[in-house]
Formats: sequence, C-alpha cells, structure tokens
Amino acid sequence: MDLKVFLFLALNLLVSNAIQAGEIKPFKSDGCSSFPNGTFEQNELWLKCCTAHDYDYWKGGTYSERLESDKALEACVAQVGEPEVALLMLAGVRVGGTPFFPTTFRWGYGWGYPRFYGPLTDEEIEKIEKIQATDK
Repeated sequence: MDLKVFLFLALNLLVSNAIQAGEIKPFKSDGCSSFPNGTFEQNELWLKCCTAHDYDYWKGGTYSERLESDKALEACVAQVGEPEVALLMLAGVRVGGTPFFPTTFRWGYGWGYPRFYGPLTDEEIEKIEKIQATDK
C-alpha cells in the first residue's frame, strides 16, 4: 500500500473515532475474550469473573483503576479454585489489555479509539449510568 494512502486512511480513522469519542457504546462482553470461560468439566467456571472485568474495561478510567480491575479478575478466578489459571489470566490482561491498540478488548473499549488512561468525567459517568439503567 502506498504510504500516502495508508496515512490518509489512518488519519480518517482517527478523526472519525475522535468524533465518536464522547459517546459510549452499549456494554457487551465476549466472556474471557481469547481465553476459555472455564474448564472442560465446568465450561463457565470463571465466566462471571470475566464479565465483571469486561465491564470495567468497557468503561475505562485511570491506570490504577485498570490495575485494580486486573487484580480483582485474578482474585475472582483464584476464588473459584484455579489460582494457576488466575496468574495466567493476569499476565494476559496486563499485556493484552492496553488502551494503546484499537482492539475490541482494550481498556476503555466502550468509547471510540483512541481513548487512553484518565479519570472519567461527570458527564461520562452519567452516560454510563444511563446505559446501566436501560440494561436492568
């Protein structure tokens, strides 16, 4: 691909996402992303842990909030009796959950890309609460 075409497409993507950056998409969870939701015997053993973690990642926030969410995932999976799996998952989310890549499972994936670390504003919290109210 020609460099000019690539730069044009990349800039177009960033501009269109920046326009949408102030809106949050409805919450969606893909379970444990590219990881099993449980064991062969109990195929949803730690799914609730991943769904709670996905909710945190969907709304985003600060770096310390992400770290807290990742540690909560580890604790949750360990509590269902899988401490080794919990450590593996923690390593995976610490590496793969960065907000710097436009993945569907990045920190802050509910918002348009790019959306990096930072505290949620009062307006953003209101938008999140409205979505929570409609999901109940």
